[in-house]
Amino acid sequence: MSTFILADNQYITREGVHALLKHTVRADFVVEVASCDELIKKLKIYPQAVVVLDYTLFDMTDSQLMNIRQKYSSSFWLLFSDELSKPFLRQVLFSDIPFGVVMKTDTKDDILMALQYATDGKVYLCEIATQVLQEEMPTEEARVKLTSSECMVLHEIALGKTTKEIAYDHHLSFHTINTHRKNIFTKLGVNNVHEAIKYALRAGIIDLAEYCI
Repeated sequence: MSTFILADNQYITREGVHALLKHTVRADFVVEVASCDELIKKLKIYPQAVVVLDYTLFDMTDSQLMNIRQKYSSSFWLLFSDELSKPFLRQVLFSDIPFGVVMKTDTKDDILMALQYATDGKVYLCEIATQVLQEEMPTEEARVKLTSSECMVLHEIALGKTTKEIAYDHHLSFHTINTHRKNIFTKLGVNNVHEAIKYALRAGIIDLAEYCI
């Protein structure tokens, strides 16, 4: 069960999200906010809430969005708008913090899936967001940084497996997998799993259809 904060100034959208959450998604509490200040106040009360945000209709700058998202890192954010620019999507998708993205023009099933993913703490990326990621594919030189074993470990990490689970599934020691993990982070110049997964997506080590965190 999750608490949802609807940060959307479009009445019909709020009513639609309420209906989906009421009948199909496990939401135990839904609150609405109409401004950035109200959003911050609610996040202080519900720091682990799912925030459904129409960024284009909200009184929030890019820097405010990233700062609030980073401050309330236990929350989960789903961007839900009619249109989002490619530069903006690149900024959020390649940041160190996960965002889900779904468009109001997407199908009911897609929107429902995005809400369900958010409830489960998973990242849902719509077709437009997926295209932005694919446009940022790394060069061939960047792709060959990892060994086949490291690619395997990164693939498993991206699927949500722990070091212990990867070791067990591949009949390897915990120490071996942990060493691969450290080497991956060092080679890619990343500091956490989320950044490593972004590389795996761009490099094609995992398919977007498999991705969930």
